[in-house]
Amino acid sequence: MSITYKDEAGIAGMREACRLASEVLDYLTPHIQPGVTTLEIDRLSAEYMKEQGTRSATIGYQPSGYPPYPGHLCTSVNQVICHGIPNEKALKKGDILNVDVTVITKDGWFGDNSRMFLIGGEAACSVQARRLTQVTFEAMWKGIMMVKPGVRLGDIGHAIQTYAEGNGFTVVREFCGHGIGQRFHEEPQVLHYGRPGTLETLKEGMTFTIEPMINAGKRDIKEMNDGWTIVTKDRSLSAQWEHTILVTPSGYEVLTMSAGSPATPDFVTPAA
Repeated sequence: MSITYKDEAGIAGMREACRLASEVLDYLTPHIQPGVTTLEIDRLSAEYMKEQGTRSATIGYQPSGYPPYPGHLCTSVNQVICHGIPNEKALKKGDILNVDVTVITKDGWFGDNSRMFLIGGEAACSVQARRLTQVTFEAMWKGIMMVKPGVRLGDIGHAIQTYAEGNGFTVVREFCGHGIGQRFHEEPQVLHYGRPGTLETLKEGMTFTIEPMINAGKRDIKEMNDGWTIVTKDRSLSAQWEHTILVTPSGYEVLTMSAGSPATPDFVTPAA
């Protein structure tokens, strides 16, 4: 599978898909409170996507070797790194939760993003949980800020890895960002670690996700028996944030932004 470069019409399609994906998270945010189940969050997302005129990319998704994914989104709690399946267990104060939403528009474009939530608010969560969540958010933005034509993918990974490890955390290596367009997963793979000046060169019109998974403990992972859920092997907390990015003629555009998107870190300068 080769890298796809979006033309003007493709960029317009991606902007719409990504905005709508972000608006699903905006809608869900006030519902994500202690006592709610992740299955209820999933149900709410399905209803909202129907109102939008989008559909979930994850429900029934079945890569080779995997069972069909049963949720309209992924809900990863505490030590779950990614692909957590919505269930009937209620969220409690002090939990941290990643909600990962991918929608498909009626025109066939995919928008993919995720956010972290501190259940019960910052005061209810441990210092480690708050710090991990914040550093992961900042690490994602360190990677995003590298994006412009001529930069190599290894530069993005290096920026993320250096920031995360510099703050005492570890980077999951088995999962990565990916190209996206009229397919859920396209080339290139976007690693969240690496060496500067290596891997593919960014070019105008590329669209891909940056979605670092950062652990409070060691980076080792374990797959659960459901065939999807990935957890930290040492049961330490894990956090993830995700945006979909467009490479512009002189920099980047974050496509998955909407009215409720969290504010960018203070160190982020406007894209060229």
